[in-house]
Amino acid sequence: MNEVHEQLGEVELRELVAAFYRRVREDDLLAPMYSESDWQGAQERLADFLLYRCGGSQKYIEERGHPRLRMRHMPFRIGEAERDRWLQLMGEAMAEQAITDPAAGLLTDFFAQTADFMRNQEG
Repeated sequence: MNEVHEQLGEVELRELVAAFYRRVREDDLLAPMYSESDWQGAQERLADFLLYRCGGSQKYIEERGHPRLRMRHMPFRIGEAERDRWLQLMGEAMAEQAITDPAAGLLTDFFAQTADFMRNQEG
């Protein structure tokens, strides 16, 4: 995933996350999972996580420790519909930001694997 950071850099990764959260805020399925008072915090945490995962800043690990993604998302119902919507909105954000290969392919694969791993409900 270091190739993603090399191709996009911190600014573009943060712009991708911002484009994603603009969509999530308006989404009927995903928006209710977020605290109205913490949109900026959620956006920053995802951006910091992606930067860490792509070989950039270690801020996420320094502030939050091991990602423990499944544990952190366990309070939320995440089934196939939520997974698919998350992937759809992130795909739209990637298209808006005109992210190209190899970063687009690497991110798409990473997001698909991670989103499926996050499911905690059947169907």
